[in-house]
Order: sequence, then structure tokens, then C-alpha cells
Amino acid sequence: METIRIRDDFIKLGQALKLAGLVESGVDAKIEIQEGFVRVNGEVEVRRGKKIHPGDVIAYNGQQIKVVDE
Repeated sequence: METIRIRDDFIKLGQALKLAGLVESGVDAKIEIQEGFVRVNGEVEVRRGKKIHPGDVIAYNGQQIKVVDE
């Protein structure tokens, strides 16, 4: 499982997907999230503005990314 580090208390889901390199743009993130292809902590998430906190795990396209504090 890969990790991404954040400085703040949270990061929005669309931004996290871009930071992890799972999508190329915010538009791509929006589409993938709205289509139900992204899971957060095992649950399908369709809001790209969902706040992701350290400890959360994002799953997309067979990959898992854990968000951790910087």
C-alpha cells in the first residue's frame, strides 16, 4: 500500500487522487468519483469534496493509498 503525506488536517478526495498520481486532472478525478469507482475506507464515495483525513485509505483502480501526516 502506498502513502501520501498531507500537511493540513484534511485533503479533499479529488485532490488526494491527483496528489497520488491516480488521475491526471481534477476533471478526471470528478468523473471517476461520480461514477462510483473510488472507495474511501471500504465504502464507495461519490463526493469529490469529501474530506480525507490521516489514517483514511483510498482505493481506486486496484490500488490502495493511505493518507498520513507529514
